[in-house]
Amino acid sequence: MERRKFLKAVSLTAAVPALASSLIPQSIAAPVEKLDLLLRFDPAGEVVRDGMRYRKLGKTGELVSCIGLGGFHIGVPKDEAESIKIMRTAIDSGINFMDNCWDYHNGLSELRMGKALLNGYRKKVFLMSKIDGRTKIAAAKQIDECLLRMRTDVIDLMQHHEMLRMEDADRVFGEDGAQEAVEAARKAGKIRFVGFTGHKDPLVHLRTLAIAKEHGFRFDTVQMPLNVLDAHFRSFARVVLPELVKDQVGVLGMKPLASGAILETKTATAVECLNYALTLPTSVVITGIESMERLTQALKVAKHFKPLTIDAVDALLAKTAKVAGKGEYEQFKTGVKFDGTATHPEWLG
Repeated sequence: MERRKFLKAVSLTAAVPALASSLIPQSIAAPVEKLDLLLRFDPAGEVVRDGMRYRKLGKTGELVSCIGLGGFHIGVPKDEAESIKIMRTAIDSGINFMDNCWDYHNGLSELRMGKALLNGYRKKVFLMSKIDGRTKIAAAKQIDECLLRMRTDVIDLMQHHEMLRMEDADRVFGEDGAQEAVEAARKAGKIRFVGFTGHKDPLVHLRTLAIAKEHGFRFDTVQMPLNVLDAHFRSFARVVLPELVKDQVGVLGMKPLASGAILETKTATAVECLNYALTLPTSVVITGIESMERLTQALKVAKHFKPLTIDAVDALLAKTAKVAGKGEYEQFKTGVKFDGTATHPEWLG
């Protein structure tokens, strides 16, 4: 299908989300083995400085490292000192995008990051966190707790976390909803930019964008899974990414290795997965780094990155098509294991 026809179909899904399933072409719902439906990153939009590549974060005016440090994994090491060492080494090596969330390890990840950002490190990073609250009261409380844990007066980017359900956007933008707390926090100087995350279904993302537009609001960033399996099943890259690129919204790619599941399939290496996600028009690819070895690998990819050729991507998609078709290895889309707010509905408020 020609790219212009694909983009037209996706634009329609955003405008009329209720009709999305009928508007998306069959080729988008089925496994693909070609790059012709995927957008690519333009290297002209990249700045290379001291071995790190920095990309524009949508219309924010910010430049962020192409690799971001995932907040969940920084809470994995048993030794807090090791976590702090990883974060500070990453920052010293040029990684300036720090990901986190109010609920990661019951706040442990934010507490550790707060300690790591002492002694002048805070001013070197673009700090992001996320909140689960859907009500104004819950969201306001969680924002203040994020600030307290990370020992900062301002968080650069706050995101509505786990937009997994079609009704989540209605709650966030409804009367006394979370967006009211976010706007109040922004006016108070506690946060600078606003985004949302989700890993379940691209149609939820489209509806969230549409509901925000109805309320006269434009998100600065959107976070979603972008990996070689995603291209075949409920694809964020093929359905949501074109809308974000068109509106110049910052694209935060996550789960480049599908939370490690891609490695289990033996169809792609970690380096191939990172290079694939970086080849898409992402502002930053957030990856889990729980060891110095993983950090070294990520830094090496960033330093030597060159966009994959169309043939190289086609080869990756051909290798992963069979294992990706039913979402078996993207459990964050098809199961509940990764749905923290399903296990803890009280977080929503």
